[in-house]
Amino acid sequence: MRIAFLPLGGPGGSEIELIEPTAPDSSLSRFLEKRGEGLHHICLEVENIDATLAEMQEKGVPVLDKQPRIAAGGRAIFIHPKGTNGVLLELLEKIP
Repeated sequence: MRIAFLPLGGPGGSEIELIEPTAPDSSLSRFLEKRGEGLHHICLEVENIDATLAEMQEKGVPVLDKQPRIAAGGRAIFIHPKGTNGVLLELLEKIP
């Protein structure tokens, strides 16, 4: 993927992440082919991804990851859209 972050400023320094697939057989390419352009997912920053994953699993949240994965800017887990009213949710612990 090609990734660009557009800073929005504000107290927490919010960003919009733009992603573009670079391989026609990637999961992102398949997503775009099936659904068209638009919102792929929302990402929220967390302090401790390991503790967050444990909490999500304990509460029965449908988590797509059994352990955090390396993501743009840190370590992340994804919550299945069936647990968030149809929106793929990424929880990210930034690595400085």
